[in-house]
Amino acid sequence: MDISHKDESLYEKVKPVLQSKVEEFTLLGYDSVTEKDIWDYLVNKTWKKKKEVPMLYEVVQSILTLKIGDFMNYQRVEALKDTSFSLENEEDRLELLK
Repeated sequence: MDISHKDESLYEKVKPVLQSKVEEFTLLGYDSVTEKDIWDYLVNKTWKKKKEVPMLYEVVQSILTLKIGDFMNYQRVEALKDTSFSLENEEDRLELLK
């Protein structure tokens, strides 16, 4: 499901809630988290298996109950997916030995 393209207005409706969550994460010391980061997490992780766009109250609930640990674990996994490191590559192996 690609909620970000199906219902852009939903993102706009919950923008104040997303901002509140960003402020909460900032208070906890995570200054680099953005509204878009949280939205991407919800679309790609929380609502990934949903067949239809969630109701407004479900979206708000998902944002408000999001824990920083869950979000950061997702961010770490995504960062690892994006790396081009490979043990089969001689250059990468040598870089580990430095």
